[in-house]
Amino acid sequence: MANFYTDNPDLRHHLTHPLMEKIVALKERNYTDAEKFDYAPLDYADAQDSYDKVLEIVGEICGDIIAPNAEDVDHQGPRVENGRVIYADKTQENLDACRKAGLMGMAMPRRYGGLNFPITPYIMAADIVSRADTGFENLWGLQDCAETIYEFADEAQKEKFITRVCQGETMSMDLTEPDAGSDLQSVMLKATEQPDGTWLLNGVKRFITNGDSDIHLVLARSEAGTKDGRGLSMFIYDKRDGGVNVRRIENKMGIKGSPTCELTYKNAKAVLCGSRRLGLIKYVMALMNGARLGIAAQSVGVSELAYREALAYARDRKQFGKAIIEFPAVYEMLSVMKAKLDASRSLLYACARYVDIYKIYDDLAKDRSLTPEERKESKYYSRLADALTPLAKGMGSEYCNQNAYDCIQIHGGSGFMKDYACERLYRDARITSIYEGTTQLQVVAAIRHVTTGTYLNLINEYNSEEIKPELQSLKDRLVAMTERYAKAVEAVTAVDDSAYGDFMARRLVEMAGVIVMSYLLLLDANRNENFKRSAEIYTNLAEAEVCKHADFIANFKPAEVEIYKVN
Repeated sequence: MANFYTDNPDLRHHLTHPLMEKIVALKERNYTDAEKFDYAPLDYADAQDSYDKVLEIVGEICGDIIAPNAEDVDHQGPRVENGRVIYADKTQENLDACRKAGLMGMAMPRRYGGLNFPITPYIMAADIVSRADTGFENLWGLQDCAETIYEFADEAQKEKFITRVCQGETMSMDLTEPDAGSDLQSVMLKATEQPDGTWLLNGVKRFITNGDSDIHLVLARSEAGTKDGRGLSMFIYDKRDGGVNVRRIENKMGIKGSPTCELTYKNAKAVLCGSRRLGLIKYVMALMNGARLGIAAQSVGVSELAYREALAYARDRKQFGKAIIEFPAVYEMLSVMKAKLDASRSLLYACARYVDIYKIYDDLAKDRSLTPEERKESKYYSRLADALTPLAKGMGSEYCNQNAYDCIQIHGGSGFMKDYACERLYRDARITSIYEGTTQLQVVAAIRHVTTGTYLNLINEYNSEEIKPELQSLKDRLVAMTERYAKAVEAVTAVDDSAYGDFMARRLVEMAGVIVMSYLLLLDANRNENFKRSAEIYTNLAEAEVCKHADFIANFKPAEVEIYKVN
């Protein structure tokens, strides 16, 4: 029997990071929930044991059910009948297994039927599910939309909808429209308030993942005559009320088991979530940050599978009398794949831990006033989470695409055939750097943390930690890389030219990203010698990237931006 949690000791390493003790104590309100719920942990060790047991269940379901079903799901896919989505047979089997195991609403409070998990072990489950079937993670992972209801809806809405999610109902976030892709300010789905306080929604949504879900979060224009984000509100639509039909399912390159729908709203009854006018300004931003962390986890799961498929094939495939893993061109590719996987996973869980702390403080603030120290901590970790989320999503998704590419390359001609999982994996990977904000949009989100010094300050904090003597040479190289990065930032920001700054943004963000990930791997290696190899290999890779970008910036004249413009 396969288990995608127990067969990967790297997951346990991240789950037991020293910061987790603080996170769990905060999440469990110093373990006072044990007085109300017999399954609540008594202390940190008890909580870790609970996470272990649930993640073992996730790993078992993924290894024995979801992964073996992935090929059939890819071939059959979902279909539309009478305006409703019919999942592939094996997709339904996957959902039933997750529901039966109680794996829905994992991060929701126990009073609504959830497991009250911190974000970090929940994201770990998403990582594991993604390795099993990238497309299925979209359906299972959309339970994260319940977080938005928990943060912003009223108590009656929480009781009604979160309870149902914890019982196994599915969710979707209906944001995009035919004329409003990344530019969500252009959303025009009309919301009209009724005398009884409910709303009617009319219009079309497009590219909606799991669009025939049970519970929808819908961005709609509530303020007549407006055309920007200030006229948009967030609504909760209940499929039981009717009024929304699936016009069609998109015929996609990959993640075929996940229905991507075009929806028509015709007097669909909905309720307002939170306050009017804050739909885009506040609620979608929170929703998208959660979704981007989920895509970062999805990307890591894809990278994991790509590496494992490539490694297994390279060990087995014989050419010129020996296994191809013995050839430098192949073993170098495999070692770089592993280093990129480890780096993106370290970044993912660092980000998840930062998200955990500030969100827990936000939740605590609903019940009591935070102390000045707690408010300071909350603000600090919120800023770090805001800085690392676009890095985790942007660079993690790019690495997963590179690993999927290299997986096929190692398979050679066989990798181009549907006989091997890497062909499906390659198609599934491609979307990760596109949806929930393209890599280019992640750069836009990240660049302010370059110019305001968030990344440099974080890097310096990582640098202040003591490490083992045998790792000092790696740390010295990171110090030199950081100096080159700081000089590059200074050179770009010194030029008063927004076009030039925008042109160089990607290079500065990538430099920050590879240095941050190098430090995280160094700290992982300091705690666990199994990461030393990846730390060394990734530092080599990062050093080359930093030098490349630093040299480009140093030798580039701002006026040269003009020659890159395409008419």
